[in-house]
Amino acid sequence: MDRVEGRTDKVHTRQRNSFITSPTSDMFLSESGDELEELHSDLDTESEYSNCSLDEDYVPKGLARGSDQEDFTDEDSSDEEWESTPRKRSCSRKRCRSAFASPVSSPLKSQSDKRGPHRGPHRKKIHYALTPKQDSSSPRSGKTSSTPRRKNASGKRQAERLVVSEEDDEADDGDRWRNIEEEDVAPPQPRFRPDRDVGPQLNRTANYTPLELFQLFFSTTVIDTLVKHTNAYGKLKCQGQKESWVTVTAADMYSFICLVLYMGIVPLKTLKEFWRGSKLFSLPFPASVMPCRRFLAISRSLHMNDPAVEMENDQKKGTSGYDRLCKIKPLYEQILEACYTFFHPHQHISIDERMVASKARTGLKQYSKNKPTKWGFKLFVLADSVCGYTLNFFVYGGRKDKPSGKGLSYDAVMRLLNIPFLGKGYKLYVDNYYTSPTLFLDLFQRKIWACGTVRSTVAGYPKTKNNSMPKKTPRGTIQWIRKGQLLFVKWMDTREVTMCSTIHKAYSNEMATRKMKTAEGQWTVKHVPIPNCIKDYNRYMGGVDLSDALIGYYNVLHKTQKWYKTLFYHFVDIATVNAFILHKEMCKLQNRPTVTQKIFREQLILSLAEIGSTPRRSGPQNLMLLLSPFKVPPSFRVPPASSTPLSLSTVPPASPATELLTSPPSQSTAPSPSKVPPPTAPDAPALGHLPAYFVEQMTNVASRDRATVGRRACVVCKRKSPVYCSTCRKTLCFTTLRNCYSKWHRSSNICI
Repeated sequence: MDRVEGRTDKVHTRQRNSFITSPTSDMFLSESGDELEELHSDLDTESEYSNCSLDEDYVPKGLARGSDQEDFTDEDSSDEEWESTPRKRSCSRKRCRSAFASPVSSPLKSQSDKRGPHRGPHRKKIHYALTPKQDSSSPRSGKTSSTPRRKNASGKRQAERLVVSEEDDEADDGDRWRNIEEEDVAPPQPRFRPDRDVGPQLNRTANYTPLELFQLFFSTTVIDTLVKHTNAYGKLKCQGQKESWVTVTAADMYSFICLVLYMGIVPLKTLKEFWRGSKLFSLPFPASVMPCRRFLAISRSLHMNDPAVEMENDQKKGTSGYDRLCKIKPLYEQILEACYTFFHPHQHISIDERMVASKARTGLKQYSKNKPTKWGFKLFVLADSVCGYTLNFFVYGGRKDKPSGKGLSYDAVMRLLNIPFLGKGYKLYVDNYYTSPTLFLDLFQRKIWACGTVRSTVAGYPKTKNNSMPKKTPRGTIQWIRKGQLLFVKWMDTREVTMCSTIHKAYSNEMATRKMKTAEGQWTVKHVPIPNCIKDYNRYMGGVDLSDALIGYYNVLHKTQKWYKTLFYHFVDIATVNAFILHKEMCKLQNRPTVTQKIFREQLILSLAEIGSTPRRSGPQNLMLLLSPFKVPPSFRVPPASSTPLSLSTVPPASPATELLTSPPSQSTAPSPSKVPPPTAPDAPALGHLPAYFVEQMTNVASRDRATVGRRACVVCKRKSPVYCSTCRKTLCFTTLRNCYSKWHRSSNICI
């Protein structure tokens, strides 16, 4: 140490002689100050890579770089000079500068401050030309402490960035991508402990009808809410108009929902076509449930919230108290509560978005370019991965919702999982929109394991390039990194797939079959390794997609300009599909055969029609009528006039099954009556043979068409007639010009 101090004193002596006593030193510094400052800036920027500065190059003999003896202090350095030096330096630079710093460098500092920093285009060449050797002493060795403050700040920022990058590189040296030959530690699997029994929360020995399952969601409370608010809005809307509002009852609302479900099975372009009586649109069922004008009146006035509450909310527009979902709030909350009350999910659950198509003019409408439905309302949905049951959902109301500061996807997942009596040990599957290390670690603290695809740009994803996949990587290559509970996996299929999981092991000897082309151009089937996380992701991620598919088969959505009606129709879809899933789960528990969704909806529609209101003009009583209901069996045919008269007393009465099959011989293509009064055997000849009109048994026939609709060829004169015999089932003319009715009965010996 004495030798080191002696050499230090010699260095200071040389510095004083070169900077103070020499008259040419000031001139030398003024002419070459720019070059020295360029040299100094290069030293600052490259110090982190070379770990060497101009001061480091001058090392006393016997003092090796990086040795323990290098850490010593300079007693001659002043506090002012120490405060003027940049704070962020490399460790070796601080140590070497402390040995050579001297107060004599202060005049040189003021001169360099006046000239200001200058960076030339060839600073690397100047650096290498002016860099002294290790053993040479130079007056520029004291230039280290004379950096201007402006350059001092920029150098500090550069040094900080380089220090951070160097620390990252040092950390990345330990985090490298591993291959499948290196064994991964299997994480502990969760213990599934739900708070309730998995499956339907119903009496598992009872046999529920489709109507009873649907009423779990559209209960009497929900129906009463709809009836109350629809009547309030209808009365408000009809004030000052000629037509008064007809009060809607609960039966009317059941009939309305019945027709809404029916229109999902039998879709037409417009609503009025369901009540048209033409050949193409002769649907008898809608008219038997509710008249067209009544259905349209309820549809126009349909409301889910009190109009007074909506008016108060509209006054708050533009403030924080404004609720954008006020119009659907009561029904929205009641349906949501029913969804997670009557079903408990299995261990595997998934979260995804759902788009409800709409082009209404509202701020709630969203655009998603990657979805099949581009425009509409965005719903975040939590569904059971096994059966597709919609467990929880919420309508995205824009960025005005209260954020947590961790991102919209993080907030959506935490909100959907905030369900009472959910339990612990669940396995959640999400896509790359939601996946983040922060989310997965927070879910792990709540005893919920997670798996999903991940974006390489998300915070917390490994940035290391060490042993990464090259561009032309063979199919089936697996690389992984484990950071505590988080596992990051890369798998090469047709393209690179990246996963993050807290559930799985990197590789468990699983294989997948892929069609690959050989060098000769032939397709062959090969087995390639596949990580378990990708296999489980493909299996359990489709819960929301399954629910969307079940809804899309018989979607009840109608075109409407009111955005809240669009969500009402979607709530009907959710309730119907969830009721159907409950039916399937109950059938599995009771070992009963299940029905298809179409049959389930048909049974539900008929049950709703029975408890619904009945229109004034009743529709058909039997919906399975044939197109020609007047065919007469051979035993019921009346013989012609030349044959032996047949006694009516020997003809057996018609049964209900055969009375719908009687018809005159000649038929037209006009719509057939739905029900004809049964023939009665009279006690005397010609008793009960009364004329009747075909149009009497038809519904939805305009008044101007009642004289011509349903006409058929007369059995006597072969002309068109709207009259037939109610007993003989024969079409006969009965006008002021022709009386084939009496002529035929007399010729048949029926009328004496």
